Amino acid sequence: MSQAEAVRAPRPLWTFGLLRSELLTTFRRWRTLALLAVLAAVPILVGIAVKIETNGGSTVGGGRGDGGGGPAFISQITNNGLFLVFTALAATLPFFLPMAIGVVAGDAIAGEANSGTLRYLLVAPAGRTRLLLTKYATVMSFCLVATLVVAVSALTVGAVLFPLGDLTTISGTQISFAEGLGRALLIALVVAVSLVGVAALGLFVSTLTGSGIAAMATTVGLLITVQILDQIPQLHAVQPYFFSHYWLSFADLMREPVYWDDLTKNLGLQALYAAVFGSAAWARFTTKDITA
Repeated sequence: MSQAEAVRAPRPLWTFGLLRSELLTTFRRWRTLALLAVLAAVPILVGIAVKIETNGGSTVGGGRGDGGGGPAFISQITNNGLFLVFTALAATLPFFLPMAIGVVAGDAIAGEANSGTLRYLLVAPAGRTRLLLTKYATVMSFCLVATLVVAVSALTVGAVLFPLGDLTTISGTQISFAEGLGRALLIALVVAVSLVGVAALGLFVSTLTGSGIAAMATTVGLLITVQILDQIPQLHAVQPYFFSHYWLSFADLMREPVYWDDLTKNLGLQALYAAVFGSAAWARFTTKDITA
């Protein structure tokens, strides 16, 4: 092996150092902190709104529990603050969470190209494949952190504004507060995994352009388009293949017994999107002419 090849050979410790550097860079950006602040504010606003509405003794949602077509959690918040966690995740998953993921993923490669640092990253002994995997791991870390920020904020607000204790599942059975906390954590993890398809899509878009703003706008635009198409009844035949179609299936984790059908469909669909768009991102990035 020549001296040049020895210098270029990426070592495992160097790879962990690259990942650590990417994580620190991502979570130190003001844009990232602003996105996390917005996500943390959603449960606060929901909790305050419910508290104000129920001060007069009224029941949120008129006691129907239909949740406006979504998970029937909001009507239970006044009885148990833990339900604010489920409500906040249901409120942020259709738009706020995927939008935040789309911004971070869309900027992953295009942002480096736009700032002129991508060539310098590739000069280091990383390799394009290793760099792309590091970027994807960083975006996935943001998915987990963003989801946990929503859950922790909601749990804190729920504990301050409402009582805590044993809770009633959607099926009408009673479970302990400790088991409810466990299910809340599991739901948060499922929500985070539900965003892996969006992360791969955003990363692929990011490899197509050298403009971070264009990549972020395109990814968010695609998210909004898919969400709109998923609400058109005439497209019911193809809607089960949209990455957002089974997002709210996490509500089935609050049933007794748990309904796994839609949950497994959601996880399988996310894996498929991650494989397809991840492969497309790899094929594009490894053959792309890097000029910036």
